[in-house]
Amino acid sequence: MRRHDFEPGKLVVGLVLLGGFVAYLAAARGWWHFPSYLILPLLGVGFCVAGLVSSLTYAVRRHRARDAEPAEGEQARLR
Repeated sequence: MRRHDFEPGKLVVGLVLLGGFVAYLAAARGWWHFPSYLILPLLGVGFCVAGLVSSLTYAVRRHRARDAEPAEGEQARLR
């Protein structure tokens, strides 16, 4: 099986959705009461955080890939 890159943005989205599910389940069971109008803005904030994490991950990977490329002088020497 081919290995894939770790994507922390997708992890954050999954945790946000799981948290929303647990909150609604707890409210349905009567274990916890929260204002229902509050969950949608919290999910929106969670998705924005996931987007930020994905953007930072992309930027770090591009920076590392650029640093890993040999300089022009080294490429000529390696040939």
